[in-house]
Amino acid sequence: MDRRIREHAETLVDWSARIESGEDVVLSVAEGAHDLAVAVAEALGERGANVVTTYASEEISRAYLHAHEDDFETPEHELALYEHADSVLFLGGGRNTFATADVDGEIRQAAARAKQPIKEARMGTDWVSTVHPTRSLAQQAGMSYEAYQDFVYDAILRDWESLAEEMAQLKEILDDGSEVRLVSERTDLRMSIEGRIAVNSAASVAYDSHNLPSGEVFTAPAETEGEVVFDVPMTISGARVRDVWLRFEGGEVADFSAEAGEETLADLLDTDEGARRLGELGIGMNRGIDRVTDNILFDEKMGDTVHLALGRAYDACLPEGEVGNDSAVHVDLITDVSENSRLEIDGETVQRDGRFRWEDGFESGDR
Repeated sequence: MDRRIREHAETLVDWSARIESGEDVVLSVAEGAHDLAVAVAEALGERGANVVTTYASEEISRAYLHAHEDDFETPEHELALYEHADSVLFLGGGRNTFATADVDGEIRQAAARAKQPIKEARMGTDWVSTVHPTRSLAQQAGMSYEAYQDFVYDAILRDWESLAEEMAQLKEILDDGSEVRLVSERTDLRMSIEGRIAVNSAASVAYDSHNLPSGEVFTAPAETEGEVVFDVPMTISGARVRDVWLRFEGGEVADFSAEAGEETLADLLDTDEGARRLGELGIGMNRGIDRVTDNILFDEKMGDTVHLALGRAYDACLPEGEVGNDSAVHVDLITDVSENSRLEIDGETVQRDGRFRWEDGFESGDR
């Protein structure tokens, strides 16, 4: 076994999930993640955790959704599993990244709504999502398998403590801020962050961070006004989506378009009322991710990018007692901010052309 697989497993179990003896863990294993699952299971056994393993297959999901003709009901037995779990570890890496591309949008929405209580129960645990490099993901990224493996491990096997210290600077600025403005050639968007809490997403539940790799600082915006273009292509619900334009009025999407995948975008926005509002503003800071691979787990963390999520807001970004945007979906859309762009917080430029004000090459003057 590649030594990096074992390092990946140890990082996941120790740094990210902080698994301790006696904890009840659900291990969700995708079709191509067998080798990583073996290494993770070994690490969990060494730490005395109690493990239940589930099999996650997009092809199985497609078969079920195509065959299902009745109204969807929440599967209570699955709900019970997550209600009793301490941690859930998701090991991604399927055979076909477009396996569910031909599932009807209305069926997809109905299934998502029925699964909402399960999603809430999973998110109430110390969950962490990661991915094992597979040939299908390498193909989707337009890379050789060997090069893709190197890319994945460069993003995952980081000095997370050092990166956490750097990202803490941006967290402090966002925590103290009231309004964010994102400006580029085709974007001018304002969002309120008054009273919201930014998460230093350093790939560990200790930081309220649930992805490995991570490397972003995110918060929950409100009162969104203006327009934004997402120029980083991506796959959503098994369909290719590119050059998305959204216009916000009164905090909601009032108009939209996409060069590719507009029907998929429309289905997403029609999922429920919350799907037309933003649940997240995320700023990528992981410079170990140096290219777009059409995998949101990596792409949204890439330096020189900002992403906004339609749908559900994370509780970690909200003051105690405050309810954020609620939705059955949380879908990230990414914009490249490496050129002709700036990120302002309360009128002060914090990032210009992908460079933060504490980094070499930052230019503070407006233009």
